[in-house]
Amino acid sequence: MINELNDLFAGPGAGEYLGEDVTIGVHMRQAGALAEAAGAPDALVAAALLHDVGHLSAARGAPPLDDTADARHGDKGADWLSQWFGPRVTEPVRLHVAAKRYLCAAEPGYLARLSGESVRTLALQGGPMSEEEVSAFRNRDYAMDAVAVRRWDDEAKEPSVTPPEFGHFAPLLARLATSADGGTTR
Repeated sequence: MINELNDLFAGPGAGEYLGEDVTIGVHMRQAGALAEAAGAPDALVAAALLHDVGHLSAARGAPPLDDTADARHGDKGADWLSQWFGPRVTEPVRLHVAAKRYLCAAEPGYLARLSGESVRTLALQGGPMSEEEVSAFRNRDYAMDAVAVRRWDDEAKEPSVTPPEFGHFAPLLARLATSADGGTTR
């Protein structure tokens, strides 16, 4: 598992990230480092690190997600990660796109802080949530964990910041994947 993830970060993860100023691998490692610096639990650090793994699906033999499928990368990544991790890791990954839509609707000024690319993809992802969607999202398990991942996602686009290499996170991921509960409990 560690080798497969490392290969993703080193291969397609080294490539362009939807027009952002950092590669997708740097972006994901920055998000993991931000979660770690915030003192987040291991499962949330892993979720922040792996939140965009669904964008790297071509490396796993699946067709790459195109621009119009951006809203599905959370589901694709969470489904793939579930072979090693439980919902404490996979559900924040699954819900991080919904968390962006939620924050756009629930937090004044949030939309104005998004990068241009994030605003563009928001339209592809369904736009800000309706009041009913906001209420339903708040009641989902792991919703607030997904909001935390989303905030690190938003901050993790700094070309001047060099995050730790993937290997820095490998022991944490290995612990989670081999834990007695497989990371399935909160």
